[in-house]
Amino acid sequence: MGLQFQVFVQITVLLVSNIFLSVSSEEATTFIGNVHNRIASPITKESCEASPVECYQDPECNLDPQLVSEIASYKGVADRIISEVLQGPFKGRAYSDLEHFVDTFGPRFSGTPTLERAIDFMLDRMKALSLENVHAENVSIPQWVRGFEDADMLLPRKKKLNILGLGSSVGTPMGGLEADILVVKNFTELQQRAAEAYGKIVVYNAEFVDYLTTSEFRKRGAAEAAKVGAVASLTRSVGPLSLDTPHTGGTSYLEDVKKIPAACITIEDAELFQRFQNKEEGSLHLGETVRIRLVMNDYTLDPVISRNAIGDITGREVHPEKVLISAHIDSWDVGQGAMDDGGGVIITMAAVELLKSLNLRPRRTLSTVLWTGEEVGLVGAEAYLNEHRQELGNISVLLESDAATFRPLGLGFAGSQDAGCVIQEVSKLLAPLNASSYQTFEKISSDVDVFIPHGVPAISLRTDLTRRYWYHHTHADTLTVEDPEELDLCLATWAVTAYILSDISIALPRGASNNPYLIN
Repeated sequence: MGLQFQVFVQITVLLVSNIFLSVSSEEATTFIGNVHNRIASPITKESCEASPVECYQDPECNLDPQLVSEIASYKGVADRIISEVLQGPFKGRAYSDLEHFVDTFGPRFSGTPTLERAIDFMLDRMKALSLENVHAENVSIPQWVRGFEDADMLLPRKKKLNILGLGSSVGTPMGGLEADILVVKNFTELQQRAAEAYGKIVVYNAEFVDYLTTSEFRKRGAAEAAKVGAVASLTRSVGPLSLDTPHTGGTSYLEDVKKIPAACITIEDAELFQRFQNKEEGSLHLGETVRIRLVMNDYTLDPVISRNAIGDITGREVHPEKVLISAHIDSWDVGQGAMDDGGGVIITMAAVELLKSLNLRPRRTLSTVLWTGEEVGLVGAEAYLNEHRQELGNISVLLESDAATFRPLGLGFAGSQDAGCVIQEVSKLLAPLNASSYQTFEKISSDVDVFIPHGVPAISLRTDLTRRYWYHHTHADTLTVEDPEELDLCLATWAVTAYILSDISIALPRGASNNPYLIN
């Protein structure tokens, strides 16, 4: 009972201070009177509805109306942040910052000096913003090198093929290799035709379903093809649309299976190969043999040291919990890494700059983390997890933007149901941005997925993904795909979310419901 009263008083004090930011003195006086009356009387649905700020109550969540009212009281602050981005001095800032970043550094691949220069740039930026505790934490990352890559169809006619080797792929023998191909649509068909695969290049022509499902052919394709004696693996690019643009990404091998070269080809070429192989009656191509020459001078060097970049806005009160806001600073070695994940880096950095410019120092520490080595296996996030394992219980919530910075839809959440109820209420303050949708996931966004099994609540910025996989991991991931207005919307969404979750009177709950701010 004492704990309930303590939390209630904390919420009341914070609620009053937030109301003063957005209402007149007369309204504030009325509100203080209402709060006084609530202390002396039971909390009811009617008392929530009587609040001078907009007050929502999801019957499925059954949050204490006082907490709901507290979150709603941030409307004035949220609107102020939104206005600063959409109409004030931060309008267009995210796009101009992203332009400078990606045009200056280009792709920022793990193991390259370019990535380390980009990290130095952001560490200097954190210091210029007067963030506290600015530092880098060393991370050992793999160093895979893309050498000369070339492919040609030799039969039934000659054609140059656009390819991109997959990360971690071994190279071909000196001078390359030549082989006929076997086209399959899935792993089941590969097993059914295993006897035909020996000595051939296996081509996976799997139509795009969704990224997690279809990327399995990129990740496992080489290992599965090697099991049946294939000499190389080519995977149809993982996406719904192609302009003859191959897609890269990581592949993996099995310890007891021979490593064979692995690359992605374009959707157009995968479908061409399928048509050549088809033996349907009346087809123009009656089972014509396709032969390919493949050259991949790719190789792996010893791991090198990279760094996670970290800087804080120290909380105005002493609390053990903190909120992490993050993105990954590395990219693949093609395009500019503008969408993946330059935009995420920029809105994360701009969000903390915006809060500082508005003198909004949250109750808890808001820690900015720019992960390294995401594209080569989440190694930056894994390193942070291992280095800070004893502190995981003090991470109230971890935010990451790694789902492109297109039009924001809302927030994706992984965590307890109780915490999700709080996030839903916060999401409602994003309504002016048309970004108030809320969705739960078991996994939501690369780096944060490392922390979810350890009970850390996690949030991903959800955006309109219609165009994401047109450009994802391709040469087309450049500033051209970004829209200044959509970046502004993403920045506003990110800043509002980060501030409120760092400032509300409670840390997000974990596990079963036994919390004083939930009505049982």
